[in-house]
Amino acid sequence: MISSTQDPIWLRETTAAVFEAAGVAPDDARFVADSLVAADEAGVPSHGVMLVPMYVDRLRRGSVAATDVTAVVADDGATAVLDAGHSLGQLSARRAMDLAIEKAERFGIGVVTVRHAFHFGRASQYADRAAARGMIGIAASNTRPMMPAPGGAEPVVGNNPFAVAVPGDDERSFTLDMALSEVALGKIRMAASSGSAIPEHWATDRDGNPTTDAHAAIDGMLLPAGGPKGFGLALVVEILTGVLSGGAVSHEVRGLYADTAAPNDSAQFFLAIDVNRFLPAASFTDGLSRLVDPILAAGVHTDAPPRLPGHGARAAARRANGAGVAVSARVLDDLIATATAVGATVPAPPSGGRA
Repeated sequence: MISSTQDPIWLRETTAAVFEAAGVAPDDARFVADSLVAADEAGVPSHGVMLVPMYVDRLRRGSVAATDVTAVVADDGATAVLDAGHSLGQLSARRAMDLAIEKAERFGIGVVTVRHAFHFGRASQYADRAAARGMIGIAASNTRPMMPAPGGAEPVVGNNPFAVAVPGDDERSFTLDMALSEVALGKIRMAASSGSAIPEHWATDRDGNPTTDAHAAIDGMLLPAGGPKGFGLALVVEILTGVLSGGAVSHEVRGLYADTAAPNDSAQFFLAIDVNRFLPAASFTDGLSRLVDPILAAGVHTDAPPRLPGHGARAAARRANGAGVAVSARVLDDLIATATAVGATVPAPPSGGRA
């Protein structure tokens, strides 16, 4: 796949300009742009600026609200339910996790569910908001059905991403962020875009046969991570998101790339836990050190040392901050084409950049 290195500031400014031209308020446009570009910086391009054309298409067709209309529909002590009103997912998710954090500060724990939501990007960015406040954070979402039940021949549950962030210093804090399929659908879409084959254990075709054809996989089914275990965890996430919020579940959630005039209608879950309500901060730090330090000090049998979940993404983001963000030529072309379609003014690229 042909790619080019882009200045992250230029990429953020360009992406924000596109959303502003599509009717999103400037501060909100910048937040969504930051979310997408941060995914590219972390080496997760499936959740990066490749999504901009689809987001904008939905904004223009009315299935996503350009204005954040998220509203509280229930609020009782440590819990709350929000109705996102099909706002951009990054905006409603930020509001939900910040409310969960506020509740955890007051009650020790905060749980917020969201219904009538839209794709929110990487789940880790919201869990990390809690960890930045010294709390354990959890964020999850349901998706359209993509995976079969064990022994089944049709998709019945989404790959339902979830993330858990644990606070601590830079070396010991970590964030687990994963979909419950063997791989996120975005990676398969990237393979299809570039004409690349995919590993046989990622997905099946529409008839349930394992496939290396990315296009057949998009029309088929994703395979659960760990087989029945991944499927079972996906069901649990479905309960926490769709069922607990009073929102859409399973086949009621629509595909992001299906009819873009129809709301995605996903549901989400956010949890913040104030560890200081359980034990003194020093005791939590000590316990985390006793758990993590032996892992980091363990012997290696490869060139790479042991690392904690999320540390690879952190390292990628640091490299991107110094060297620029790798963006495929097709994704960049699609971004510029979308900017032209909405009449956005694209800032001039830095010297040596490509626009």
